[in-house]
Order: sequence, then C-alpha cells, then structure tokens
Amino acid sequence: MARKKAAGTRLNACRIVDLPKIMDERGNLTFIEGGNHLPFDIKRVYYLYDVPGGATRGGHAHRNLEQFLIAAMGSFDVILDDGFESQRFHLNRSYYGLYIPSMIWREMSNFSSGSVCLTLASKPYDESDYIRDHHVFKELVNPEAP
Repeated sequence: MARKKAAGTRLNACRIVDLPKIMDERGNLTFIEGGNHLPFDIKRVYYLYDVPGGATRGGHAHRNLEQFLIAAMGSFDVILDDGFESQRFHLNRSYYGLYIPSMIWREMSNFSSGSVCLTLASKPYDESDYIRDHHVFKELVNPEAP
C-alpha cells in the first residue's frame, strides 16, 4: 500500500531556476537578486571546493533555512528527499541553480575535479536548524511511517 503524503512535504517545490545570462565577447555575466530570482532574501553565502573524489557532502535537512545551489565551476549531483520520494539533479552550469526549501533532505555527490558549489542561504548559520539524522528527519515529515 502506498503511503499517503502528509501536508507540508515539498519535493515538488524544489526546482531548477534559470538565471539571467548577459553574454559579451569579453565574458558572460550572471546575477542573482534575492526576492526576485529567489523566493528569499540572501542572508549568507558560502561555497564548497576541493571536495575529494568520491566524497559526499550535505547529509542533512534544515528546519527553516532555504538554499539555492549553483555549480559555479564543474559539476555535481544533488539528491533531494522529502521523506516520501527522492529526486536527483545534476548541476553543471553557472547560469542556473537549484532551489531547496526547508525540510528537504539533501546529499551531494559525484563532484567533478575543480568543482565549486556556491550556496546562497536565507538565514545566518544556526546549528539548531540542522537535522543530521535521516531517521529523525523521516519521523518528523512522516510520523506514520513504519
């Protein structure tokens, strides 16, 4: 029997967002405006780089934080899970990114050599916002699951 989705699950809210690309013979330019291209104001920016071959990143969800991931260089995969289903996204261009709302489990893998993951976040860092145990996450989003 298929499990019924509880209210508040939001894998369908995760999406690729195309960003403006201004082409010029001297080089291209892409910009991002919080509240315009993203459904949140940008409160924090960080980036992952020099990820060793075969390593994974992420492995958590956020209670309230929203994020936008961009492959600023190279490529990587993002696997998202809302507690009911999962979906894989391959990021490999600097002029689009992946919007991830709160309460979505994320894992990142398959980093190409020299890749850089640029992350824009809706809130400053707060350790209490993290859910780092996948079983706890699944219980929060789907308490009726076996």
